[in-house]
Amino acid sequence: MREGDGEALNELVSVLHEDLRRLAARHLRSERREHTLQATALVNEVYLKLCGDAQAQFTGRSHFFAVASRVMRQVLVDYARARATKKRSGEAPPSLEAGPETLDLLELNRALDALALEEESLVRLIEMRYFGGMTAEESAEALQVSVHKVRHDLRLAQAWLRRHLHAQTQ
Repeated sequence: MREGDGEALNELVSVLHEDLRRLAARHLRSERREHTLQATALVNEVYLKLCGDAQAQFTGRSHFFAVASRVMRQVLVDYARARATKKRSGEAPPSLEAGPETLDLLELNRALDALALEEESLVRLIEMRYFGGMTAEESAEALQVSVHKVRHDLRLAQAWLRRHLHAQTQ
């Protein structure tokens, strides 16, 4: 990819497809039961977004999964927004389970956007850990920092998000 080979991303995604599918399945398990997006479709959406980014450069496996995690977050949030819009316009049938879970993802996204205004690196770390399923060691490698710093920053980010989300419900 660094040398301009257009097929390199295709080969990379082929090699890592099963890992991406497992990652997508993990994300979708936390979604509402009647979620219509399947793991394979989520991987395909990530692939299309990565292919559309001509600037995409990956320094290694961890960096690739860090970027894929961010893209998965974007796809899931876009999907939740579209569903919420359809519900408001009356196009989608109402569901008791869909409402709060969809709003939770949208609220989390808003909280992450607010955190990004203060500390972008904490958001990247949350994306890697919770959207990407990366370990502290993998995140440290991708960010080129110590595992101790990753664990410290994760605790800091989690505390910030808890306070922010709690304040929003008050």
